[in-house]
Amino acid sequence: MLRYALRQLLAVLLAGAVLVGEGASAQALEHSFVADAVQRVAPAVVRIDTERTVERQPFDPTLLDPLLRDLLGDPPAGPERERGQGSGVVIDAKGLVLTNAHVVDRVESVSVTLADGEQRDGRVVGTDAVTDLALVRLEGDQLPPRAPLGDSEAMQVGDWAIALGTPFGLERTVTLGIVSSLHRNINSLGFADKRLELIQTDAAINPGNSGGPLVNGDGQVIGINTLVRSGPGAGLGFAIPINLARRVADQLQQQGEVVHPYIGLQLVALTPRIAREHNKDPNALVQLPERSGALVQAVLPDGPAEKAGLRRGDLLITVDERDIADPQALLEVVDASAIDVPLPLKVLRAGRELTLSVKPEPLPGMA
Repeated sequence: MLRYALRQLLAVLLAGAVLVGEGASAQALEHSFVADAVQRVAPAVVRIDTERTVERQPFDPTLLDPLLRDLLGDPPAGPERERGQGSGVVIDAKGLVLTNAHVVDRVESVSVTLADGEQRDGRVVGTDAVTDLALVRLEGDQLPPRAPLGDSEAMQVGDWAIALGTPFGLERTVTLGIVSSLHRNINSLGFADKRLELIQTDAAINPGNSGGPLVNGDGQVIGINTLVRSGPGAGLGFAIPINLARRVADQLQQQGEVVHPYIGLQLVALTPRIAREHNKDPNALVQLPERSGALVQAVLPDGPAEKAGLRRGDLLITVDERDIADPQALLEVVDASAIDVPLPLKVLRAGRELTLSVKPEPLPGMA
């Protein structure tokens, strides 16, 4: 009888221990790594509201049905106020906010709402349309804390990705996903005027998230949310790597603009397979070398490449002693180059290897 009672007591104690263990585990799960990461960054995430004057284009009333024209009158024309909204993240103790250029492009007023709901005036320090990045300075004292910045080059496909921002004006919104791809070329997404590679994520990024941070599992900013793919292929979000964003922010802070080197070439990628298919065509005017490289499709008039003697049909194989396997490789070399400092190039032209030298110039029209 005593042995049976002891067994019953032991069973009760073990059951209690299991319940306590389950309760402790449940309590631990309540504070996941996502919550911890968000708490590290959220105080530095802000909402940005803007206003600017736009000129409404007059509409030809003759295009309207006469009955509608009599009913509605002439369409309005002239200036009107346009409001915009986006997100941003504080990146230093002096109140500098990193956001997207399209959020604050040509605006006349900037209002910044901090994480605690306080509103501050903001001043645009500078914008860079090429990378879609901008810097805004917060006015006033007692500035919010800055977000911890990570290393976007350390990210791997499959890492956690947490997007913060104010989509559709809904403040303090958090979505969770993973890094779906790295070094995604923005030109393949239909943005030929931009020069950068993006982090792709399936974390939901919606209108209003633009300029907000993309955060890793340790609560460090690894990207600036910039756009979302809607329609077919919806669910794809993209962010500008924070390593690039920091370099752009430094230039904007120091000089109010970013100088981008360019050499004035339009290029297409050449591979051995593409060359073989081309060379099989009996109507082909020239034979292409069966190797990888960047093939010159066009040379911009009066640009650095034209001055250096480059021609349509040249195949770039090395630039500054770096092998060029595709146009993106050349773009990376040019982006890292200095203005007016010669870059040695090796090209194939009509079966002969030539050595040329090109001096990058500031990308025109970006000042």
